[in-house]
Amino acid sequence: MRTSRRPFAAALLLAFCLPAVVAAQATGSVREQADLAYRQREFGKCAELYLAAARLDADDRAALLYNAGCGFALAGRKDESFAALDQASDAGLDQVDQYKADSDLESLHSDPRWPAMLDRIAARVKARRDFWTSPAMQTPFARDLSEDEKVAGLSKLWSEAKFNFIYFDKVPGLDWDALYMETLPRVRATTSTLEYYRVLQAFAARLRDGHSGVWFPKELSDEVLARPLLKTALIEGRAVVVAVAGQEIRDGGIGVGDEIVEVDGVPVSAYVERHIAPFQPASTPQDLEARSYGSALLAGPISKPVALTLRDASGATVRKTVARRASGEIWKAFEAEPMTFRMLPGNVAYVALNTFTDNRAAEMFEAAFAEISKADAIVFDVRENGGGNSDVGYRVLACLSPVSFHGSRWSTRDYRPAFRAWGRPEGRFDGEMDTTAPNAALQYSKPVVVLAGPRTYSAAEDFLVAFRGMKRGSIVGEPSGGSTGQPLAFSLPGGGGARVCTKADTGPDGVTFVGVGVKPDKIVRPTLQDLRTGRDGVLEAALALVHKK
Repeated sequence: MRTSRRPFAAALLLAFCLPAVVAAQATGSVREQADLAYRQREFGKCAELYLAAARLDADDRAALLYNAGCGFALAGRKDESFAALDQASDAGLDQVDQYKADSDLESLHSDPRWPAMLDRIAARVKARRDFWTSPAMQTPFARDLSEDEKVAGLSKLWSEAKFNFIYFDKVPGLDWDALYMETLPRVRATTSTLEYYRVLQAFAARLRDGHSGVWFPKELSDEVLARPLLKTALIEGRAVVVAVAGQEIRDGGIGVGDEIVEVDGVPVSAYVERHIAPFQPASTPQDLEARSYGSALLAGPISKPVALTLRDASGATVRKTVARRASGEIWKAFEAEPMTFRMLPGNVAYVALNTFTDNRAAEMFEAAFAEISKADAIVFDVRENGGGNSDVGYRVLACLSPVSFHGSRWSTRDYRPAFRAWGRPEGRFDGEMDTTAPNAALQYSKPVVVLAGPRTYSAAEDFLVAFRGMKRGSIVGEPSGGSTGQPLAFSLPGGGGARVCTKADTGPDGVTFVGVGVKPDKIVRPTLQDLRTGRDGVLEAALALVHKK
């Protein structure tokens, strides 16, 4: 702990990948008394209160024990401090760097027990990590894996989902064990690592969840992820080129608005149904379409150009063969800034929040707030925001509300082996709702509209449900992708990996949006004519709403 910030519990839960705001909530009167004693520098008293709180709050026990250890250290009671810190590490607080960096523990550094305690913590961390992610499962890449490796990888994927996947209720017709048995001979029959991982992808895709899927070993990236320097999407039921990059593509006569009729000589809908859709980890129909007709549509080996049959606005058909590029080159060609801002006619600020993968979107918004706040209205655009950290979006929303607001509610499975042995049903652990305090220094109270679509995903959907709960304005566009949560990632033999979603989220009102999507207040879908004429009909609909206010 440090006197310049909250007690460590907040930092601990953030490190555990739970919403940081959960930790900010007082868990009871004892905890509140301990926090107060810490702020008043009554360190011995605060330590004893934290110990008492730890006995009352099993879910936050590690953090409270750690705080007790900090309090005892500040009070000069080293024996009790080491005892509390040992208990904290036993309870799961294993961030060695936090122990080393915390100024509250500086008085312990010269004690010979200090390095010994850090060594014990590091050993516990390694033992726990090796238990769940054993090096035995992390076999190196090979062009073809052994049959044992293939069966082991499928079994790990099956078991991690069996015990950790949160949304089996959304796939009631899925017999996971039967699918596992059906897939065993398929993985045994594969003749390459690439083919094997394709089978794993199809297996995981049956979970029908966008936060649960399989990724290939990096050695296979150029064989599965290479694409032409263009972007595609499904608009009005047609596969369409929506962006191009690179002079080669432009010189080749492919333009925005061209319809893709065939891929490698196969009608595009049949190509998607056969080669793309079965491998996509999608939570909703719009999610599946966005993936299948988007980045996945033309992905394949970099050594093999893709043959396209295209139809332009006049109805003329042409065949083009287009080279694929490495995924890194594609990423750089189409990478957008985390946040972009411009003023539109009518003194409306257009703010595109393109990603929440790090804090930059929020930092850039705050840096530009002085200019943005001069606008008579703001239109936020999260149509291309694939998510990241929910707190980044909440940080932006904190500038739109003078009071605290709520984000998602969440829950996870509460599996207890003894209860299963006694015939009791599996329980559910309900976490506290996300709550974010307002940004007192930066506040905007004028009209706001948010643009959303099927590529609005994960943390960007958390942004939508929090915004809706704030009642600050309308959402315009199409339903979002319908997938958020906390994935559990793990490695697989041969250098690839997988993840399964472990956390169920709803809006602050309890309304489900995973597997459905956040539905806009006003549905507006892009049209092919809009694309070809450079018109943004969704933005125009939002501006019409703003000007009515």
